Amino acid sequence: MPSLSETPPLPIRAVTRSSTPWASAGHLFDLVRTGQASQRRELQAVTGLSRSTVTGRVDQLLEAGLIRESGVERGSRGRPSTVLTFNEGYGVILAADLGATHARAAVCDLAGNPLAETTKHLLIERGPDVVLGWLERTWAKQLRTEPTAGARVVGLGVGVPGPVDFGSGRAVRPPIMPGWDGYPIRQRLADRFGAPGFVENDANLMALGEFYANFRHCPSFLFIKVATGIGAGLVVDGHLVRGATGGSGDIGHIRLDGPSSHPQCACGARGCLAATASGGAIARQLRDAGRPAESSRDAVRLAEQGDTMAVALIRQAGLLIGDVLATSVSLLNPQVLIIGGDLPEEQDHFMTALRERLYQRTQPLATRELQVLTATLGERSGILGAVRLVVEEVFSTESVDQILAD
Repeated sequence: MPSLSETPPLPIRAVTRSSTPWASAGHLFDLVRTGQASQRRELQAVTGLSRSTVTGRVDQLLEAGLIRESGVERGSRGRPSTVLTFNEGYGVILAADLGATHARAAVCDLAGNPLAETTKHLLIERGPDVVLGWLERTWAKQLRTEPTAGARVVGLGVGVPGPVDFGSGRAVRPPIMPGWDGYPIRQRLADRFGAPGFVENDANLMALGEFYANFRHCPSFLFIKVATGIGAGLVVDGHLVRGATGGSGDIGHIRLDGPSSHPQCACGARGCLAATASGGAIARQLRDAGRPAESSRDAVRLAEQGDTMAVALIRQAGLLIGDVLATSVSLLNPQVLIIGGDLPEEQDHFMTALRERLYQRTQPLATRELQVLTATLGERSGILGAVRLVVEEVFSTESVDQILAD
């Protein structure tokens, strides 16, 4: 991989998407970055530009270090052509996955490969000063050591376990994040590291990570996180769906039918799915019964050891979540449904019950081509999703044109 700082620094900032001239250098860059074209003649064919115009714009991108030439490829006729690729060593991305009880910080190259990574047991409820203070110190330390020392930071991405206003980079009344409501997460971190910052709900980032790792050609992709809480991320035609105000995917607060004796949710209501079927809710019920279960992972461990109460609670959670997902599948008709988090690791009872109820409550047309799978990236899905989010924002067509103009 080329040196992370071999090209002169250029201003990096995310630019609001707007109309730009067709087939600008930024458009050509996007075709190369996404794999739609890898040679100058392919860029000519896709854009209709002249050979000299394509050459000039490609030369701009090469000079800026945004793309690179990597060997030659011989076509069916004519001279061999050099292969153009996205320069994944152009800089680094600071990525963080902040969960209810854990924090993971990483410095990655633009392909998502970790160059430095640190994990810590850290409660999100301790507040932004404690959690973000740890994150700032960790990133700063990682940037001082090889192989990231002196690298250009092109952006940073952070996932948090609550609703997020993506435009402002602030959490919005997050039920399990006391002290975070309206806190300027993005502004604080962007100012500290001098790079564009992006804050997103953790389930959305996990959805992006899983989508781009394994299903990037899937037209409709639904990801469900079942851990301390329950959340969802939806990717349609390659784009994350946030809804009108960023509130999409908050399925943990869908109300269940039943008695008013349902446990009270962290949001203050009774009957929320997360208050009964999340890993945190199951662990709480096990603790109340005298079982050693401090987390959703402890609940899974007890079930795998044959604890009858843990098995029963996990199976019931699968049925309840399957009920809610039946509605989601009927409404969205996804091609791929991925279940991630801690509880899906318990395949024998949780996933069996979820699939059973999901297929019972949906019409055959909605599930005819549906793949119901468990996540493959494990604890790294949030980090990879954060990297992908930053790449898509910082290296958009408009942003690249602005980089070249600067």
